[in-house]
Amino acid sequence: MLAPTAPTVTLRTPVGPALLERVASGDGAAVRACIDRFGGLVWALARRMSPSREEAEDAVQEVFLDLWRSSARFDPAVASETAFVAMIARRRLIDRRRKRQRAPSTESLADAPTPVEPSATRRVESSAEASLAAAALAQLRPEQRIVLVLSACHGLSHEEIASTTNLPLGTVKAHARRGLLRVREVLGASPAGEIGDRT
Repeated sequence: MLAPTAPTVTLRTPVGPALLERVASGDGAAVRACIDRFGGLVWALARRMSPSREEAEDAVQEVFLDLWRSSARFDPAVASETAFVAMIARRRLIDRRRKRQRAPSTESLADAPTPVEPSATRRVESSAEASLAAAALAQLRPEQRIVLVLSACHGLSHEEIASTTNLPLGTVKAHARRGLLRVREVLGASPAGEIGDRT
C-alpha cells in the first residue's frame, strides 16, 4: 500500500526529460521519484475527497496506477507536471465518489429527489465561462497558476498548498492574491476589494 509521504514538489523547471516522461519510458527510478515528489499532493486530494482514511489510501493507489497509464499523454508545453498529476488525481477521485453515490441505498427510489438537468443555455454559458477562465489562467506566472488551480479547482487551503508545493505560506497567499487580481483584470472585472485568505 502506498503510504502518504512528505511533499517535495518543486516549481523549478527540471533539467532533461520531465519526470513523467521518464515514467512513460519505463524508468523504474522515475516511478519511485514520482511517488516521492507527488505523494503529498495526491494524499491531500484523496484525504479531502474520501469519506475515510482507508478509502483515501485505496484511492492513492488507484491514482498512481492511473498516472502510470496516463504518463505518456503528459505534454510539458500544455501543463506543468503538478497540474497534470492533480488533474489525473481529481478525475480518479471523482470517479470513485460517483461509484459510491451509485451504490444501492436503503432509501426508496420513490422518495429520492429527481435531478434537475441544466438548461442548454446554461450549459453553453458555463462552457464559455470556463474557456474565459482558462484563457485568463494561461496568462499568469506558473507559480500563480498552480496555486489558483490547487485552491479553486481542487479545494486545497493555503496551508495545504504550502505543504504540497513546499512553498512558504506567505508566498502561497501572495501568489493567490496576485493571481486572482490578474484573472479579474483579464476578465474585465474590477480588481478592487480585499481578497479573503482561504484557510
